[in-house]
Amino acid sequence: MLHKFIINKTRVVLDVHSGAVHRVDPVTWDILEDYEKLPEGMLTEKLAARYPRREVEEALAEVEELAREGLLFSPDPLDGAYTPPNRRIVKALCLHLAHDCNLACRYCFAGQGKFGGTAGLMSLGVGKAALDFLIDASGSRRHVEVDFFGGEPLLNKKVLYELVDYGRKRGTESGKEIKFTLTTNALLLDAETGKFLNDHNMSVVLSLDGRPEVHDAMRPFPGGAGSYQIIADKIMDFLESRKHTNYYVRGTYTRHNTDFSRDVLHMADLGIKEISVEPVVADPDEDYALTKEQIPALFEEYERLTIALLERTKAGHPFNFFHFNIDLEGGPCLPKRLSGCGAGNEYLAVDPEGNLYPCHQFVGQEEYLLGDIYAGIKNRELATTFAGAHVYNKEGCADCWAKFHCSGGCHASARAYSGSIFKPAPLSCALMKKRLECALYLKIAADRND
Repeated sequence: MLHKFIINKTRVVLDVHSGAVHRVDPVTWDILEDYEKLPEGMLTEKLAARYPRREVEEALAEVEELAREGLLFSPDPLDGAYTPPNRRIVKALCLHLAHDCNLACRYCFAGQGKFGGTAGLMSLGVGKAALDFLIDASGSRRHVEVDFFGGEPLLNKKVLYELVDYGRKRGTESGKEIKFTLTTNALLLDAETGKFLNDHNMSVVLSLDGRPEVHDAMRPFPGGAGSYQIIADKIMDFLESRKHTNYYVRGTYTRHNTDFSRDVLHMADLGIKEISVEPVVADPDEDYALTKEQIPALFEEYERLTIALLERTKAGHPFNFFHFNIDLEGGPCLPKRLSGCGAGNEYLAVDPEGNLYPCHQFVGQEEYLLGDIYAGIKNRELATTFAGAHVYNKEGCADCWAKFHCSGGCHASARAYSGSIFKPAPLSCALMKKRLECALYLKIAADRND
């Protein structure tokens, strides 16, 4: 299986099953189009009518050599089937410290932080029990992860501090290393909190949507006032305090800012180097929801961002766009590429009462309740269903060229679109594939110093 595409007049070919990426000339491009369809002699004669025969023969010989080496037309390493391991360990928890928020983001999937219920904060006792659960459920695994989430987790700042200290202590006792991450809108990110996060070497994900008018339209205060300036100032002060390391600034784009490359570049101009701006997941009836009619424009926007990133890198002003990251040599193992985030098995979310859900986007939905931190996973059937939601079982994924990089996409996005985690949303798939093309192009461009 091959995937061919052109960005910035560069012809790129991905050999899907080996992961090999090739930059090719027009002759090789046309050879690959018909290589498996025509006999060698007929293919040579067809192309010799358009290109010098010697060029055709040399390119054809190179294609044949790459095919022998398993770098072109390579077979599926798993023959189209995969069985998840029976023994599952929990590697990461998303702890919902607060089901409450100090913003009123219009696109919030959590209903302004309450997840369809009442406002509440996680107690220290529940948080400690959750960390104990993770240590026990992670088996012999040494490295585990905890993301403090909400709502806005800094509304429960004291419990956060105490849980980090408790986690460090329990990790030392059990021979484990817990990596802590905080996801925050930054409104309560003062100097004291910043020092705590820095002293404990915690990763931080900060929310900012880009240009002031874009951010304020979707992330206002409950009374309707804009939050951009306060948040931008707090983010920049915090990043300065940790020398711009160990963070991401994450935004969301909607129907109202399909020119989102301008928001990415706005953040880069502020001095932010680690940026993630993602498409909104929303009910199609919402006025900010993206539509399939916008896909061509969004594709152009991703290419525009790709070229801008390349130009800024050449000029000595690089930044990192999360969705253009790709590791072709040392990336995730094959099982991880098949199953993605591991939601419902390796990755679980914990609500303030200690209930377990497949991930943060399923919290509060009774049909997705897995169990609790005291008794563990009780709904084994649901856990098995999520384990089985890999690329060989999801609709359309087995034959998709992007399957080993997108891992079947987001379960919650699929469920929002179709009602099933096994049927991905076409719009999400299209944007995922375009981002991957941009990432592959950037990899080749960087390797060749284009």
